[in-house]
Amino acid sequence: MKIARRQFLHLAAAAATVPALSRFASAQSYPTRPVHLLEGFGAGSAPDIVARLIGQSLSERLGQSFVIENRSGATGNIATEAVVRASPDGYMLLLATAANAINATMLNVSFDFIRDIAPIAGVVRVPLVMEVHPSIPARTVAEFIAFAKARPGKVNMASAGTGSLTHMAGEMFKTMTGLDLFHVPYRGAQVFPALLTGEAHVYFGPLLSSIEYVRAGNFRALAVTTVTRSPILPDVPALGESVPGYEASAWFGLCGPKRTPEEIVEKLNKAVNVSVADPKFQAQLANMGGTTLGGSPGDFAKLISDEVKKWSRVVLAGDMKR
Repeated sequence: MKIARRQFLHLAAAAATVPALSRFASAQSYPTRPVHLLEGFGAGSAPDIVARLIGQSLSERLGQSFVIENRSGATGNIATEAVVRASPDGYMLLLATAANAINATMLNVSFDFIRDIAPIAGVVRVPLVMEVHPSIPARTVAEFIAFAKARPGKVNMASAGTGSLTHMAGEMFKTMTGLDLFHVPYRGAQVFPALLTGEAHVYFGPLLSSIEYVRAGNFRALAVTTVTRSPILPDVPALGESVPGYEASAWFGLCGPKRTPEEIVEKLNKAVNVSVADPKFQAQLANMGGTTLGGSPGDFAKLISDEVKKWSRVVLAGDMKR
């Protein structure tokens, strides 16, 4: 049987729309099963805490479980690579962090973080605290700079590991002030015993894990590292008040694999924005001193791009690429 050319074109056009309609219907009903949210730093870490809070909130809003998977190792790259290689269907997501921006320049990895992920939304930004052992006589950033300049190479700057955000924040401080601080990397939380005994002199530590030491007087907080002061430590200045242009913070947001359908990205983005605007959710993050982010996928993509550029300058200045 012969088919008229016009009829054939109608049939071809209809056939071409079927996959698109199928994808649209799938996105409209998403999620129909549990979503896996991967974080790369382990149970009890700040990323784990944020992942569980946003996962619970998204579960309440979207009607499906968000299963948090801790895939720690390689400063977050094990979790990141698993998501990069996952099917772009919205059922495996990544809690992206500042470590991803650092790793993009510092490490040789098998993927391009900017090219191979689909930004969904930022969740929260959290300051670090520039803190010193009480034996250090400095009570302000300016006094610390003067103290360290008089002792080149003799002031120990602790970090939670080479290439960690705590390390890079200190390296940026060194670059911007011209100080010669001696970097001493520790394994994660082992940095706190070193700081408590005075073996380590200064540390750019996460606010969440540092706040109780500061409140107890074990450490002296000289500054927070975000652009503005933290409501948790309102009397502690922002480091940028003494070192103009300085900003280093932990940030967290959701990403999926590249080619995740736009409709799914938008649905998740809307749910994240509703979550971060919820006073209950904000209260849950209050003890971290965090500032909620939200915004469009484009906003989060810009944050990631800006952070990669910023940390690449620090990595190159310190010749730290591995």
